[in-house]
Amino acid sequence: MPLPPAQLALVLPCYHPPLSWAGNILTSLAKLEALLPPATTVHLYVVNDGTETGVTPADIALLTQALPGAFTYLAYPLNQGKGHALRTGIARVREPYCIFTDIDFPYQETSVAALYALLQTGADVAVGVRDDGYYAQIPPARRRVSRLLRRLTKHVLRLPVDDTQCGLKGFNEAGRRLFLRTTTKRYLFDLELLFLAARQGSLRVLPLAVELKPNVVFSRLNPRILLTESLNFIRILGRRLEQE
Repeated sequence: MPLPPAQLALVLPCYHPPLSWAGNILTSLAKLEALLPPATTVHLYVVNDGTETGVTPADIALLTQALPGAFTYLAYPLNQGKGHALRTGIARVREPYCIFTDIDFPYQETSVAALYALLQTGADVAVGVRDDGYYAQIPPARRRVSRLLRRLTKHVLRLPVDDTQCGLKGFNEAGRRLFLRTTTKRYLFDLELLFLAARQGSLRVLPLAVELKPNVVFSRLNPRILLTESLNFIRILGRRLEQE
């Protein structure tokens, strides 16, 4: 007998994942499913963003066997960036609701379940928003960049949600179609998504306060990537000014 179709797609971009990442996903997924409405099924999509280390055939076999008919693995040879990886995975999604986060599942399962509930009650795009507790856990350089970006988002782009970079977001089919219109490959693809949503005006974009898990390890910011993404911000800002 075929399995019933899943209601929720969970898309995880994968680049140099931590040790035991596949087992950690299964543990987090079990906790999440216990919090979702009864009979809600989840389809997991993992997109290998050209990583050369950390992903083994044993990892993929573990997920395939543990999630029969509910796991899709996608891969390509060269690293393209998180935005590109997510578009690759989300283009394959057929479930009515879609959530993405990071490969280490850094946000509490309660926050992921609450984001799903927000989508079910009418949000086209549900946006995780980080509190002060998040900033206490991240390196000083990342904290400064994040807070500067929030100020620019609020006062320059005037988007409905000032925290564009939280790594937990979800959408329904209308939001999914909008996400696939983004083109930014790396750090600021979230900003582009919310920029497009604000320009379109017809989508319901709702924030949700989310909670980070303890002991999450953050990578250091790469200055070259930061410069590239700053240019992307200027490009997005220029597009806004052309439309006004």
